[in-house]
Amino acid sequence: MSDTTDGLAALGARVRHELDMLAYPATPWVKPRMHASGAHVYDVLIVGGGQSGLTIANGLMREGVTNILCLDRSPAGYEGPWETFARMGTLRTPKFLVGTELGYPSLSIQSYYVARFGQEVWDAIDRVPRTHWMDYLRWYRQVLNLPVQNDTTVLSIGRAQDGIIPVEAEVAGKPARFYARRVVLATGYDGCGEWRIPNEIASAVDPARVFHSNGPVDFERMRGKRVGVLGHGASAFDNGARALEHGAQSVDLCFRRKKLPLINPHRWIEFVGFLKHFPDLSDRTRWQVNVYFKKIDQPPARWGFAEAHSYERFAMHPGCPWLKLEQQADGAIEVETPKGKMTFDYLICATGSALDFGMRPELGLFRDEILPWRDVFTPTPEEAHPTLGLFPYLGPYYDFRSRPGGDAETLSRIYAFNFSGIVSMGPHSTSVSGHKYSVPRVLTGLTRSIMLEQEGALVPDLMAYNESDLNLPQALAAAE
Repeated sequence: MSDTTDGLAALGARVRHELDMLAYPATPWVKPRMHASGAHVYDVLIVGGGQSGLTIANGLMREGVTNILCLDRSPAGYEGPWETFARMGTLRTPKFLVGTELGYPSLSIQSYYVARFGQEVWDAIDRVPRTHWMDYLRWYRQVLNLPVQNDTTVLSIGRAQDGIIPVEAEVAGKPARFYARRVVLATGYDGCGEWRIPNEIASAVDPARVFHSNGPVDFERMRGKRVGVLGHGASAFDNGARALEHGAQSVDLCFRRKKLPLINPHRWIEFVGFLKHFPDLSDRTRWQVNVYFKKIDQPPARWGFAEAHSYERFAMHPGCPWLKLEQQADGAIEVETPKGKMTFDYLICATGSALDFGMRPELGLFRDEILPWRDVFTPTPEEAHPTLGLFPYLGPYYDFRSRPGGDAETLSRIYAFNFSGIVSMGPHSTSVSGHKYSVPRVLTGLTRSIMLEQEGALVPDLMAYNESDLNLPQALAAAE
């Protein structure tokens, strides 16, 4: 596969040309604010510099909101999961999905790939290799000159005073404070809680012998060892394959369902009406869709499934939940299942994330004030679900809403562009497959709120406008 930098240089020039062509209206319109202390105030602060944060930043810049900043805890070029805990060979979404480019063809992954590798290579692939997607995001950030500050961990979001929110952070180990009129949480799948190992496992096993599939995993320690994987999602198979690739003696993948899901409902919802207007549907319909997705789930990715099964040392055990765990004196872990006892040396839990705003330091102050679905909607007994009611009941633009007595002023200025929005905004509105419609929605909410905030100055500014649009001949000008 040839890899050319000349093609990318030419593409970058084309991107800048297209941006100039479509720049109208380019008149600055956002009135700056200054904190009482004299500190700088950003119009929008974006927490997260991955694919969502970068796309939102690009959209804001295009709409004339340029006083913005993305904060990301990772080193530059390693934002998001792609070169940290993601372990699949390619993206799970088809290559033709669009959204990150926001309507600019030259910014698309297809244009990037063709410029870098050639049309034939693009035509030959079904899905984009994971590391190439990360390369694309690095290029996207660079060619658009997006404002991202890395090595910055947000510690807390404070209460707004005079429309300005204080944000406490740590920058390269040192305390820092930012001020912003609006805050967008582009914090991904675990943005409403944390990746969590079930307590019955965490409390029974030495922490050095159990890992979460979406965190650091020391595969080298598994060489020649027996590995148990819990879960049936894509990351379960990806991590099982990686363990075998590193020389694990065996991998046994166990899950509670009696059969592996075969139908992927995510493919059915990929039409304009659903992706664009899900947030406009009734509460009952949105709830029913989410309950159905929880019930049906989705199959693992075909290629990850095939890779794991390509190893003779791999075994899959449906209908095999882990009922009880006990660690032996030699470190081995005995697991009771409906199919008998299994013994492992290491465990990998592909058990997803837990919804818990108390585990998100940036939202700790508001954990009991955010309006949840259970306070707004009561499902029938047949449609009840143990966790969906805990998800936030968001406004139409991803904005938090407040419980009675909560800090509605501050919460209305915080936008949850992460997994916490699934019940309100749709099953994958904040993933790349939803960006085509979800990013314009959050952009509308941001620009709308800023415009309404400065409405009072609109008419006076209009009446003060005195730039002449016509140069009269000297004689006519004298007569005037």
